[in-house]
Amino acid sequence: MPDLNFDTISMAHGSGGKMTEILLKSGVFSLLGNEWLDQRGDGAVFSLPGRIAMSTDSFVISPIFFPGGNIGDLAVNGTVNDLAMCGALPRFMSLSFILEEGLDMKEFWNILSSIRNACAYANVQVITGDTKVVERGKGDRIFINTTGLGQVHPAAKLGASFIKPGDRILISGPFARHGMTIMSLRQGLEFDSNLESDTRPLHLVCHSLLEQFSESIHFFRDPTRGGVASVLNEIATQANCGVQLQERELPLDEDAAGACEMLGLDPLYVANEGIFLAVVSSKKAEACLELLRGWEHGKKAAIIGEITSEHPGSVVLQSAFGGRRLLPLLSVEQLPRIC
Repeated sequence: MPDLNFDTISMAHGSGGKMTEILLKSGVFSLLGNEWLDQRGDGAVFSLPGRIAMSTDSFVISPIFFPGGNIGDLAVNGTVNDLAMCGALPRFMSLSFILEEGLDMKEFWNILSSIRNACAYANVQVITGDTKVVERGKGDRIFINTTGLGQVHPAAKLGASFIKPGDRILISGPFARHGMTIMSLRQGLEFDSNLESDTRPLHLVCHSLLEQFSESIHFFRDPTRGGVASVLNEIATQANCGVQLQERELPLDEDAAGACEMLGLDPLYVANEGIFLAVVSSKKAEACLELLRGWEHGKKAAIIGEITSEHPGSVVLQSAFGGRRLLPLLSVEQLPRIC
């Protein structure tokens, strides 16, 4: 555990002096050390062949610990998944902390340990970073910023420009679990359920899809903030097409559905951290679905809709009872500080 002589983070830990050195040496470098990070430079020099994907993100989730994870593994998984949605396998990432004075040192150690474990699982190396400390009351315990770099699959051709009418829309598993898990911890709300965040890395299953069906995979996206409906609206707008969604095919767990109903939230707009949407050729949709269902987290994967030339720019939900309703972009976020 870093800096055993202090129970909490102090302003001295951000001074750039001896206390900063102790914190980094006994914490960050001891857990995350590798040939690049151990050089302790202001950056890192490395080589990667082929096409490279790059993504940057910031994580400000509240609360920072939740069933299924914490802000540390969420930051790694979120960065890995952004690269996966580009068709890339993660290789390197930067990691920057903004710590609030008074953060419990044990909490910081637990977060660092989760980062180490998540990096090891995803086979990604932290090669540079930064640590700052802000005064008590000027932050919310800890914020994390990352940048990820990965190698793009040589056959990947992903983007809205490749989407065309007739394509099918797949989802890798049940949705709305992460957002409702976080909401269950806020303001004293408790649900009688086993809700747990779905935060996990997605790069390997995406890579498998590209390995087998690269010519048929047109688009990947993980529906984090804004949820499934927001991603589908992005697709409809960017591809100038319509999206037809089938309610009866949506894999929504009872726990998440019940929590959404209790709070009056539409699960299609709730954040996720461990599922993705894929737009694929209709000819290979069933084969892609079979592969997804063979993945350890994909047993409830489903084909939930299709791309159409009708109602371009709009997402329409066909209800299980035969009616239809428009799924617009929300003007405000249902659940802030979700990731």
